[in-house]
Amino acid sequence: MSTAKSISVSRRQAIIAFALGTLFFAYAFVQRVSPSVMTVELMRDFTVGGAALGSLSAFYFYAYASIQLPVGMLTDHFGPRKLMSFAAGLCALASLGFALSDSVLTASIGRALIGGTVAFGFVGTLAIAGYWFKPTQYALLAGLLQTMGMSGAIFGQAPLRQMVESIGWRDTINLLALVALILAILLFKLVPMRSSEQKQRAPNVSVLQGLKAVTTNLQTWICSLIGFGMAATMLAFGGLWGVPWLNSVHGYTTTEAAGITSMVFVGWAIFSPLAGWASDRMGRRNLILRAGSLVALLATACLIYFTPQSTLLLMALIFVIGAGGSAMTVCFGSVKELNDINYSSTSLGLMNMCIVGAGAVMQPLIGWLLDSNWDGTMQAGARIYSAGNYSAAFFSLLVVNLAALIGALLLRETHCQQTSVE
Repeated sequence: MSTAKSISVSRRQAIIAFALGTLFFAYAFVQRVSPSVMTVELMRDFTVGGAALGSLSAFYFYAYASIQLPVGMLTDHFGPRKLMSFAAGLCALASLGFALSDSVLTASIGRALIGGTVAFGFVGTLAIAGYWFKPTQYALLAGLLQTMGMSGAIFGQAPLRQMVESIGWRDTINLLALVALILAILLFKLVPMRSSEQKQRAPNVSVLQGLKAVTTNLQTWICSLIGFGMAATMLAFGGLWGVPWLNSVHGYTTTEAAGITSMVFVGWAIFSPLAGWASDRMGRRNLILRAGSLVALLATACLIYFTPQSTLLLMALIFVIGAGGSAMTVCFGSVKELNDINYSSTSLGLMNMCIVGAGAVMQPLIGWLLDSNWDGTMQAGARIYSAGNYSAAFFSLLVVNLAALIGALLLRETHCQQTSVE
């Protein structure tokens, strides 16, 4: 990506453009976690169980993850302004379709379209950072972008649940559609056009050659494994199953459960940029990854098998899970440094696909595990799962967290330097 700066773009315009991009990414996280605060309503209205609900929610991740590689290429070709505004407009239509759905099939299609459209927020905003900010500011801006995403996830918990209780889940989604439409207009009006220099593509870089180089590099897959495992608890527990678990097993109201669960996003938001800063400061990647994955594994085990009775301790423990998992951010630096610099975007796209894929895999897997041990208990038209059901299902989170720790032990250390590819 060219870092040439157009002389017609002022610092104020660049800041506004980046701010709009971060809002779009935060909005993507609101949509990502929204099913977690309307599980009862969705299961009741569509007459489905945990496995079907997990699959419905995961359609967002299927589309989001599968489109990551082409998103990068399209952004390079068309620029962030056109693609992000167009995607936000389509997201508004997709949200309306989801709100009007009368079956699991139509709702799944709407959910997939939402995931596919908001997928442009992350890459597009990083493109804005690359075009109109100094290269030395890129890491800081990437960290701020992650923090804004987690802020959206936090809003998508207790505050969004209050909206659901006030106006219903369908009108809540309708309001999210309106927000997407407003974002589309602002992005088109306020994100600058690229200069002719910025539209030039890097010469002699083969997409297929880059894809082959990245996918045949074992280190790429180790980074992806680490990212998958460390993001799984945040995306599956925080994004869907934490709220109903706290509600049905531990007696919290849905709003209270949403607030408690959101602590995983708070921990992630605070420590994600700190992990990146510490890694750069020490010149070490693996130390941060190993410490973070170990903390996340132990804290998740404590949450499942030694759940604190104190609400404050419970919130603190979930916060620690998010803080440990946030070390995954360091993997973006590792995967770039462990691959040819000419194919850094391809390596980042592949890894991000696997990270988002954690939600696509783990949400329905946990739902399937819950259904497989369900005793038939129903309440208000929705399935109720026991503490034992949840413990058995959440064991899958420990498996992938352990895999992430093993990956961190096997990963080659880069010392924050671009390494030669063997």
